[in-house]
Amino acid sequence: MGPHVTASSEASPAEVVGTQRRVLALLVVSVAINYIDRGNLSIAAPLLKDELGISAAHLGLLLSSFFWTYSVFQIASGWLVDRLNVNWVLGAGFLLWSAATAMTGFVNGFALLFALRLLLGVGESVAYPCYSKILSAHFPEHQRGLANALIDAGTKCGPAAGTLAGGVLMAHFGWRPFFIVLGLGSLLWLLPWFRWAPPAEPRVGATGAHTLAFREILRRHSAWATFAGHFCGNYLWYFLLTWLPFYLVRERGFSMTEMATMGTLAYVVTATATTVAGWLSDRAIAAGATPTRVRKTCTGAGLGFATIIVGVVMVPSSALSMALLLLACASYGVYTSSHWAITQTLAGPTAAGKWTGLQNFVANLAGVAAPAITGAVVDRTGDFFWAFAVAAAVVLTGSATYLFVLGPVEPVKWR
Repeated sequence: MGPHVTASSEASPAEVVGTQRRVLALLVVSVAINYIDRGNLSIAAPLLKDELGISAAHLGLLLSSFFWTYSVFQIASGWLVDRLNVNWVLGAGFLLWSAATAMTGFVNGFALLFALRLLLGVGESVAYPCYSKILSAHFPEHQRGLANALIDAGTKCGPAAGTLAGGVLMAHFGWRPFFIVLGLGSLLWLLPWFRWAPPAEPRVGATGAHTLAFREILRRHSAWATFAGHFCGNYLWYFLLTWLPFYLVRERGFSMTEMATMGTLAYVVTATATTVAGWLSDRAIAAGATPTRVRKTCTGAGLGFATIIVGVVMVPSSALSMALLLLACASYGVYTSSHWAITQTLAGPTAAGKWTGLQNFVANLAGVAAPAITGAVVDRTGDFFWAFAVAAAVVLTGSATYLFVLGPVEPVKWR
């Protein structure tokens, strides 16, 4: 399956770098497809709701159902990744979520559509445990910042492209062909993946990966710090994803086109910031800075400055409000460049799958909490100020967690 990409490989440095780039490019493409697939139902919702006669309540269930299985199956996926060949686990998950996307184009009722969204969550749950396993095993510390940043950029560019292209294609061809072509076309990714995927870690020395229990991770305060910090960061992002369009249209008076343009710009700014921050953090570590100082600065300062989000609702000028929004997104991008790199360094190849699964399970509970809390606060207070204030308080808590609760960013010595 292609040459090994670790420093211990007998391949030449040029071959190692070339293989790393191919592997990373495939991971970035896979996560972009991942996020397009999970968000395409939102794009199709207006057309799909009318054609299938789905009520608003049922549509809400469909839009949230993905997170039910995606969150719960993180733990099982983390166990599989540490137990089996990570390349096959990622390939199987990709096949499953692409098939669920393609089959969505053939549904004629709520029940089957609901089942397919649950299946989509199961398939996509393998992605981040696999990414962490691969990066921790095959990319050295001074390369993980940019690698993780590019993967995170894929999570922003995927939905941005999917929203623009999906809207146009559905307007011309309908929603069914879009799902079918996207799902079946995505399967082509599997061909280069099984050609260039790095070999799994050798079994010698991997015994710990088979015997390490989840409780060994849960005993580490550093694990709980990464869980809490990631949850706080996700709270801000899910708050923006679910409520920002409504706020811009209803409170700021934006047109649908203006709202879509601003949403796309926020994705682009975040992706750019995380890529630049990831590159700079790797340069700093390669020059001699410690991972502890670099990674904690990115996560702590990134979330800390993201509290400027509260200013979005406080200033009367829409132009200034949007400038503050983009600054908050840029700060969030600095944070996302390093939070998975921290986990990969702490866990190491032995526990990267399980640790990532546990962390992503907790962090994605923010996808349930942020929309619900925001709706309740807006209903109770009648405006968005306190909703933005709560989001700012949560991310400030996350910043403090990374800076003061998380210990040194060093590989854990597992028993």
